[in-house]
Amino acid sequence: MISFPNAKINIGLNVVAKREDGYHNLETVFYPVKLADALEMVESEKTEFSSSGIEIDGKAENNLVFKAYHLLRNDFDLPPVKLHLHKVVPFGAGLGGGSSDAAFTLKMLNEYFKLGISAEKLESYAAQIGADCPFFIQNKPTFASGIGDQFEPVHLDLSAFEIVIVKPNFSVSTPDAYRNIVLAPAAFNLKEIENLPIEEWRDVVKNDFEKSVFPQYPEIEKLKNQLYELGAVYASMSGSGSAVFGIFRHLPINIDKYLPKGIFIYR
Repeated sequence: MISFPNAKINIGLNVVAKREDGYHNLETVFYPVKLADALEMVESEKTEFSSSGIEIDGKAENNLVFKAYHLLRNDFDLPPVKLHLHKVVPFGAGLGGGSSDAAFTLKMLNEYFKLGISAEKLESYAAQIGADCPFFIQNKPTFASGIGDQFEPVHLDLSAFEIVIVKPNFSVSTPDAYRNIVLAPAAFNLKEIENLPIEEWRDVVKNDFEKSVFPQYPEIEKLKNQLYELGAVYASMSGSGSAVFGIFRHLPINIDKYLPKGIFIYR
């Protein structure tokens, strides 16, 4: 069985308060995009995990795909499986690639072995892996609040646009991004984004992490500005970076040649 765990982008991200437990409450819109890994699962004599594509650091048993399998195996009599992940979505980019891989593993196991787990229950399992992991169970535009784990549907459709994702050849530390964040009231209620014309997003739909990340990594700000120069109607860093996306009505021909060499580009 093969599936294609897709990435997401954050449209707006307001960091609204620091919690007593040390985490931060935020508000954002998760939007699924076509950029995706490939995940294959077959029954096997023993449980194994392997990967190709972008190199994955660390031991196999620490991978979120492996953790998702064992999470369900604790409650269900699952046979051994061989899992192979072809990694395309870059790490440390604010695109949710690892969370998506885990969520799709849960969905594949549920479907293949006919476990009969509801979407709500799958979200509960996914929440044990990561705050944004449950989003990828239903994989629809979503307003997220709390620590990014409380969801409400958003009727947002960008299918008429082209989305370009660019990432420099370095990642941003999420703890560092939070450490330097400056809390401020949200300039715009992201729940209302479906009612705001995209041409007006630039002035009011903000990612608060840009204020803490751009001074440390001016290359990311430069990429965002380049996307606007190339005609994006909206551009922003996704999550805490380092990926930046641009939403275009019409893509320039050979857009790649106008962007710096050696960066990840998806369009």
